[in-house]
Amino acid sequence: MIFLKKITLLFILLFAIVLFAKAQQKVEKPPLTRILFILDASQSMLTEWETGTKMTVARELLTELVDSLSNINHVEMALRVYGHQKPVPPQDCNDTKLEVPFSKRNTQKIKSKLRSLRPKGTTPIARSLELSINDFPECKECRNIIILITDGIESCNGDPCAVSLQLQKRGIVLKPFVIGIGLDEEFKDSFDCVGRYYNAANEDRFKEILDVVVSQALNSTTVQVDLLDRNNKPTESNVNMSFYDMYTGELLNNFMHTINHLGNPDTLSLDPVITYKIQVHTMPEVWADSIEIIPREHNTIKIKTPQGKLVVKSLNNDYYKNLEVLVKQKDSSQIINVQQVNQTHKYITGKYSIEVLTIPRLKINDLEIAQSKTSFIMIPEPGLITFEGSANAYGSIYKVEGNKMVNIYNLDSEVRFQTIPILPGTYRVVSRPINARESVFTSDIEFTVKAKIANKIVLF
Repeated sequence: MIFLKKITLLFILLFAIVLFAKAQQKVEKPPLTRILFILDASQSMLTEWETGTKMTVARELLTELVDSLSNINHVEMALRVYGHQKPVPPQDCNDTKLEVPFSKRNTQKIKSKLRSLRPKGTTPIARSLELSINDFPECKECRNIIILITDGIESCNGDPCAVSLQLQKRGIVLKPFVIGIGLDEEFKDSFDCVGRYYNAANEDRFKEILDVVVSQALNSTTVQVDLLDRNNKPTESNVNMSFYDMYTGELLNNFMHTINHLGNPDTLSLDPVITYKIQVHTMPEVWADSIEIIPREHNTIKIKTPQGKLVVKSLNNDYYKNLEVLVKQKDSSQIINVQQVNQTHKYITGKYSIEVLTIPRLKINDLEIAQSKTSFIMIPEPGLITFEGSANAYGSIYKVEGNKMVNIYNLDSEVRFQTIPILPGTYRVVSRPINARESVFTSDIEFTVKAKIANKIVLF
């Protein structure tokens, strides 16, 4: 009996742990995806295709698609139609209308409107895209998708490409999908700049394309980023990658690049509708623009980031433990990193200018960073010089280079005694007591510094 009680208590405890663990799990709610169908109902949609007119086929397949999406909680749909209100001639380039706005449970309204459509007019694609700006109610977390279905190109002298680009740059929609119904291949270039274009050469292909497009709109795609070394091998890793929307500039994701347990770059999950710009936070940083993801495939993005290492060593950490090193690319004035002495950092391979903030500054103008190698800089041992004055003074230390005096350090006028580590060499110190009002009291002393030797200089 006691044994049974213990088993029962153990079972209850385990059950409680499982319930608690499930309660702690974070369930990520998918973002609301809003799909605006823009449907061509111009006069050419009355053309016979295979089993009926293009409009009949489009109506039937779009009705099936709308039905299949109606039970997905995080999807809302709307329908805009053009070319269905006024016959041609004359041409009415404002013949476009949002027939069914976004809302939940509006499937029957969309299907009813599809049944009632009668092709009549012209093809104002640019105007329809322009007005779709107001079809999407304000929503910061929503994914806004346009699926344009047409059997012809723009006929109202509009610029669908420019309008689509503005929609994307303003963050109103992701890159639109364009499905051409029975269009000649020569029209492909007219739509590639509008969005991701698919040509439905026949009815079966049309249905297949609709399924593919909706799958892209609703699902993520797997991606790996190969950070390539000098030999184009994906060996570089352990650096952050920032993913931006190419058109809006919005930061979407940060991923620390990882080589997985199989020795391959780790797999990421990305939205295939977005065109990406990637910032690899190497030193200096590397950018990759206009990255498009092929849906329903495993994508590999290759970015060249060959790197080597730099370490600046000091034999005297008592003086130089907090010393800083300025790193620039050769022939550039921009500092790409401030590195601490005795630390190791990775840099993109190439030539660099290095400036160690010793006194005087140690400069190397042609340092080579090579693939998978470590470049070393060794700081010479300094000497230790104490400057002493009978009063506070204005003064500076100079190094003579040719016939020119170069200032390497300004003395502290608030103190009478100061001790400074200085690299070996010959220097001059020029000073004058603060309370002396005549230049004749200037002190000009030449002195020599030797490694690991401490000296005192009396200024006046």
